[in-house]
Amino acid sequence: MLASTEEFTMQKRRGLVVWVYSLRQLKNLRRFGFVHYVSRRMKYVLMYVNEENVEESIEKITRLHFVRAVDPSHRPDIEMNFAEKIGTKAAFQVTEESLHLEEQ
Repeated sequence: MLASTEEFTMQKRRGLVVWVYSLRQLKNLRRFGFVHYVSRRMKYVLMYVNEENVEESIEKITRLHFVRAVDPSHRPDIEMNFAEKIGTKAAFQVTEESLHLEEQ
């Protein structure tokens, strides 16, 4: 075996929900990114595309005749640190007063 000296780098990805009229042309969507899930009943496809190609991919996918709509995921845009927002830092801090109350 040959040892590869290349490092693995994580690609930033963005999820797209592609609403379609028909699932017959599903193979055409695979050239734009990784197809993660297909809902046959509700006729949508969940796929991931590279972050730097999101806008181009949305435009190209929208132009396909079997695509009804394309919705990008907003999860990367949302700040996921909720501790400051709901005040859990103050709730879990131990003070000397609370220790004295527990001893009594």
